[in-house]
Amino acid sequence: MAARLSGKVAVVTGAARGIGRAVAERYAAEGAQIVAISRSVGGLEELDDAIRRAGGAPSVLVPLDLGELDRIDPLGPQLYQRFGRVDILVGNAALLGSLGPIGHHDPKLWDEVFRVNVHANWRLIRTLEPLLRRAEAGRAIFVTSGAATRAMAYWSAYCASKAALDQMVRVWAAELAETPVRANLLSPGATRTTMRANAFPGEDPQTLKPPEALAELFVELALPGCRRHGETVTWQG
Repeated sequence: MAARLSGKVAVVTGAARGIGRAVAERYAAEGAQIVAISRSVGGLEELDDAIRRAGGAPSVLVPLDLGELDRIDPLGPQLYQRFGRVDILVGNAALLGSLGPIGHHDPKLWDEVFRVNVHANWRLIRTLEPLLRRAEAGRAIFVTSGAATRAMAYWSAYCASKAALDQMVRVWAAELAETPVRANLLSPGATRTTMRANAFPGEDPQTLKPPEALAELFVELALPGCRRHGETVTWQG
């Protein structure tokens, strides 16, 4: 099978584990140059080792806590100097926050959830949109959740932040309508991740699909031929 993302530059957040790592490894296997972002240096190094073992190109590793918003802004100029463009952006990193009555949520943690789930993605859009526009067919994919459209008791910060992310991406997609850039949301459903384990500690993870099961859908949304735009795409097993 031909490498469908050969030569593409793909930025993936939350790339050290879970869905982000599965997507980064699959994109690399499809020929993409990976720019991997995570606050876990060790996790990034393990990802790079795995990609190299599989025959992929060395990744660009960006140790970055997305909650430190001002550190996101230089990413666009730095990638412009190195690559001149970005073909694919995957906004995957997210925080769950605490689960409990909305009035009991710690204010600092509430702010942190919105910084990572919403504000960091806005900063990524702001700094990388010019590079996506320089690509022949820029593609942006943001990981959302069914919680964005459901009033789930005790999930206040996560539900509200994902709803805000969804609307922000839809607005951006409307602004991109007359450009070659396409932006979509992907709702993965129940997946075997650390966040899922924290949210449902009594659940058997072996009953859930692994992150790798989502990789093909991420590839499809990243292809130049993908015409979906401003949509929420749900994984169908």
